[in-house]
Amino acid sequence: MLKTTTHDSGALDIRIVLIDDHELFLTGLFYLIQNEPGLTVVGQAVNRAQAFEVARMRPDIIVLDLLLGSDNSLEFLAELIEAAQGARVLVLTGVPDRELHLRAVRLGAMGVMLKLESSTCLFKAIRKVHSGEVWLNRSMIAAAMAEAVRTGAAMKTDPEQAKIASLTSRELQIITLLGEGLKNKQIGERLFISEKTVGHHLSSIFAKLELTDRLELLIYAYQHNLAKIPTPPRSGPTRAA
Repeated sequence: MLKTTTHDSGALDIRIVLIDDHELFLTGLFYLIQNEPGLTVVGQAVNRAQAFEVARMRPDIIVLDLLLGSDNSLEFLAELIEAAQGARVLVLTGVPDRELHLRAVRLGAMGVMLKLESSTCLFKAIRKVHSGEVWLNRSMIAAAMAEAVRTGAAMKTDPEQAKIASLTSRELQIITLLGEGLKNKQIGERLFISEKTVGHHLSSIFAKLELTDRLELLIYAYQHNLAKIPTPPRSGPTRAA
């Protein structure tokens, strides 16, 4: 089942494609999202071939199931992101496998959430991923950071020192506060600068360290001791800073 949708939406609506091999779930998800202001579904797919067709519609967000019948979405996730030309992927899965979730993030997914979460959580995740933030639960964040530290400890030399040396004292402060879980507005309030200025500093940090998003920066910061790994709370969903 390949579906494209025409919708009288505002110019600022977030354009979404849904990819899931369970048609009943897909239909329910379609109507759920279509009834949420500011979101519109522009295409649906149930298998790998159809996924690439709807991805070429250049949506803003791809909501993707990990398993599509006999296909594992992770096997073509990187290609799908490239075909979508800038779309951000939110994995929505019923598979509670943390290793698969982390692998999806490494391959380019901006968020992972389970199908048992609420619709409110889904809408929030879509909007956060669309804005460039990463949406993960606490256990995945802790596992990703622990993995980064292990990798860093195994490195005999650190070729990144020249990049780190190029950071200003203000940029290092921002990285430290980001590692504490603060948002741009909170960082600005702590450093007595505007939220917009924080954004400019982050853009500079991304360029100097050759990173693309906040999750990469968090992992990089923990790996290179630019920030301390916070003690993860016992339970409950959250999103990366």
